[in-house]
Amino acid sequence: MHIQTLNLHAVIVFLVAAGVVVPLFYRLRLSPVLGFLIVGLLIGPHGFGRFVDVAPWLQYAVITDLDGVSALAELGVVFLLFMIGLELSADRLWAMRRMVFGLGGARVVLTGVVIAVIASSFGNSPTAAVVLGAAFSLSSTAIVMALLAENRRLGTRVGRTGFSILLFQDLAVLPILFLISALAAQGDESPAIAFGMAIGQALFAIVLIIGIGRLLIRPLFRFIGADASREMFLALVLLVIIGTAVATQQAGLSMALGAFLAGLLLAETEYRHEIEIDIAPFKGLLLGLFFVSVGMSLDIAQFAATPGLIILSVCGLFLVKCPIIYLLARLFGEPRSAAFEAALLLGQGGEFAFLVVGLAASLNLIPSDTAQFMLMVTGITMFATPTIAQIARKIGHRLEIREAAGGDLVSGPTDGLEGHVIIVGYGRVGQMLGAFLTAHELPFVALDANAGMIPRFRETGASVFYGDASKPDLLRKFGANNAAALVVTMDNATTVEHVVASARRNWPDLNIFARAHDVDHATQLVAGGANHAVPETTEASLQLSELVLISAGIPDHAARHSVEARRQLEQAAVDESRRGNTP
Repeated sequence: MHIQTLNLHAVIVFLVAAGVVVPLFYRLRLSPVLGFLIVGLLIGPHGFGRFVDVAPWLQYAVITDLDGVSALAELGVVFLLFMIGLELSADRLWAMRRMVFGLGGARVVLTGVVIAVIASSFGNSPTAAVVLGAAFSLSSTAIVMALLAENRRLGTRVGRTGFSILLFQDLAVLPILFLISALAAQGDESPAIAFGMAIGQALFAIVLIIGIGRLLIRPLFRFIGADASREMFLALVLLVIIGTAVATQQAGLSMALGAFLAGLLLAETEYRHEIEIDIAPFKGLLLGLFFVSVGMSLDIAQFAATPGLIILSVCGLFLVKCPIIYLLARLFGEPRSAAFEAALLLGQGGEFAFLVVGLAASLNLIPSDTAQFMLMVTGITMFATPTIAQIARKIGHRLEIREAAGGDLVSGPTDGLEGHVIIVGYGRVGQMLGAFLTAHELPFVALDANAGMIPRFRETGASVFYGDASKPDLLRKFGANNAAALVVTMDNATTVEHVVASARRNWPDLNIFARAHDVDHATQLVAGGANHAVPETTEASLQLSELVLISAGIPDHAARHSVEARRQLEQAAVDESRRGNTP
């Protein structure tokens, strides 16, 4: 085995970046995706690699084999799509068919046509304009899905919208590549026939893979999984992922789509949770390597040669794609907040642009200098996406607030309330308390900081509003002067302390109840002004202890008496702390 074959130097440099440099971005509360992109920019041949001749010692800290890294990095996208498929099911995917084929298809076609017209107006040939339109109608599956997963937004409306569009574009890669080959060959076959054949080939391959998978995968996993070691089980999972990805590649589809289909097949088995845990580290590392390879592809010197034109082109790409995505999302019933955020999130060029433009350039369909320029624009838009995603989320959140209650979040039924309970935080604890109050016909209003959930709460008839309860004016508007009690149920310890302290300063006689994490936190809340603070860990421990005592043979009444005595002891400790902090 040769060192050159494994390229251990590149592996070591990448692992240093992943294990040392990228964690710094976590500390700075920046996106890890952005961290990998910056690392790739620095350690690539166009970064510090330029200075190896001047400072030979830099060769130990840079990666110059871009092709080798890119080939391995493609597996990162494969594992990402596999994990996405694993979290879905065939039934759920079928339920999304309108969004995938309707919204996703309309977005690819309309965006491609508009970009092709713009490219033609800049003097490109009709063939080059079509290629550029097809290439830049696609967004980055790897970056967008990684950002949505990182922020736990795959299950939101933005996540579903983005996923639908990205899934269709993966299906569209084959027709686009077929179109490029047809343009280069300039044969007699009509474009309509070529597209029909390509789509038919894609559908046949997908149906064949799903059919074979349903027949073989579940029995195979049951046969091997029953007695297999962890290593054998993992080897079988990797075989299914990579084998399916290679099968779709041989059919002319993308490897990422094959991995997604493998995930869908395994999602229907009882092994999905074990597979998810075993594969997650591979996905994270290889996807990080993909982002590093994107950063390595950016040529700073080319940017320095024409910075103004490149910046205008980057902005232009977002200005063209974002309005189209926003309007289409609105036409398909998405709220303004989700449509706006999805539009900004999908405004960049994608990894498939490297494939499409590179192939077109090799077939002389577009000039090489045009190809290099557009690939630079693509790389920069991908580089800028993590930052744009943060901006999009902030703006989307503000739009959610306006939409949450038809633009009126904190007025109306709160006027004239007296003897009511104010619940701050309408999560699982707040909802349970609200149910008890409703059952006993006691009036209450609730405040929650998650604007997107408020419409769902109101559908149940609950008086839930958006707002920051640490602001006295807001609590006053909700009738804190005449309230019977204020109950703070949020799970963020610091936020609970701020709300309790603010309420106590402004309403010294108000009964304040708070949810605490543990006894120490309960003591702090009581010292800060709460009348009572209930430690959730203590209460859970007491209930668990009661069940264990009964199951061990202790009589029910004796177990309850013992647990109740302990509960009173814990509460006495909190009360004693309150008396000790009272001047």
